[in-house]
Amino acid sequence: MRIGDAAAAAGTTPRALRFYEERGLLPPPVRTASGQRDYGPGEVARVRVVRELLALGLTVEDLRSFVDRIDLLAQDPPQRCGSAEPGARTSEVVGRRLAALDAEIGRLTRLRDRLARQTGRAPGE
Repeated sequence: MRIGDAAAAAGTTPRALRFYEERGLLPPPVRTASGQRDYGPGEVARVRVVRELLALGLTVEDLRSFVDRIDLLAQDPPQRCGSAEPGARTSEVVGRRLAALDAEIGRLTRLRDRLARQTGRAPGE
């Protein structure tokens, strides 16, 4: 399918597909005789996974560090792409993201509690 159709099927834009390709998150697609990109269902599934991981707060650089494992998540059913072993690429990336989320949750909880105290409301109210 052409880039516009593939982008629509993945819930994104042609520009995003070209960006993912430039950043190495999407391999260069096959080209038609006229030079147009030709995407298949595998590429669309991969783009959906990339978008989901980006929506979870991972960065393009994070994804590039384990780009060779993204297709595991695009399988049906999805396969584990990481390892719980310390030092594994995906484990480190996910661990950093979880730590950042935990820190942000802690910061927001302290902020909420402070606001509640200053306004005379009980925590959780």
